[in-house]
Amino acid sequence: MIVAAGLSPAWQQILVFDAFAPGAVNRAREVHWCGSGKVLNVGAGLAHLGAESHTIAPLGGPAREVIEREFCAMNVPLRVIACREPTRVCTTVLDRATSTTTELVKDARPLGEDEIASFVDAFARTAATAQVVVFSGSLPSGVPLTFCRDLLARTSAAVILDARGPELLAALDRRPRLVKPNREELGHTLGRDLSGDQELLAAMRELNQRGAEWVVVTGGKKPVWVTSHDATFRIVPPPVERMVNPIGCGDALAAGLAWGIERGLPVIDSVRLGMAAAANRLEQLLPGRLAAARVEQIASRIVAEVAS
Repeated sequence: MIVAAGLSPAWQQILVFDAFAPGAVNRAREVHWCGSGKVLNVGAGLAHLGAESHTIAPLGGPAREVIEREFCAMNVPLRVIACREPTRVCTTVLDRATSTTTELVKDARPLGEDEIASFVDAFARTAATAQVVVFSGSLPSGVPLTFCRDLLARTSAAVILDARGPELLAALDRRPRLVKPNREELGHTLGRDLSGDQELLAAMRELNQRGAEWVVVTGGKKPVWVTSHDATFRIVPPPVERMVNPIGCGDALAAGLAWGIERGLPVIDSVRLGMAAAANRLEQLLPGRLAAARVEQIASRIVAEVAS
């Protein structure tokens, strides 16, 4: 069983335009609403892949009921932590004329001490029987920077940590199975420029030395780099014939990773599944809508190269 947990869900508006002109009146061709944010994207992705999973997230305000109905309709087990502040609303703007995507993001609302305690209690009880845990997303105001570290102490499951900044660094001594910042996030976390591959690999190995068993770093269309204490891999993302919506690809990658690890696959094969899930995500309009057969098909064409 896999647990998807996080503190920064969102109620997502997706606007599709034939052509979008900043500063002008624009009329959307399509408008869609769905639960999103990293934790909900991972949870929905796991369910669509057919994995036994539970999703834990705080929800409040008008979005809570509609997200609960949506996840119930998708048969995604969702454990809601009721919170006083309304769930944030984020907006994706898709411009078909230029194939560009603009994301308008609001920070997650603050959580009270009682709400944090309720989340931790629900996490500890659910993660006690999990094989894999995915914790993803930023920490809202009021949450201590040691929060991820404290959660790792409450489970013996393999932990995939999709975090950045001080909260990521604070959790490394708990030896997460895998951490997956993107290149920009890792550079921000360590406070240095990682535009070159050698600088990037040095930073990834630093995370390995601090306690991360595996580090996976994505960079959009650029190759994915993977390091452990004694191995380095470079993996070129598969070609995608039709890019529909790139938002949430990293969350699909995390879901695919967890799916592979829970099935007992080697980490590098799980990374291939994760990359295939990200490619399948690009083909969908709504986040978290993955097709297991399609993911397996794409993964079979992905090659992991051993790098020095």
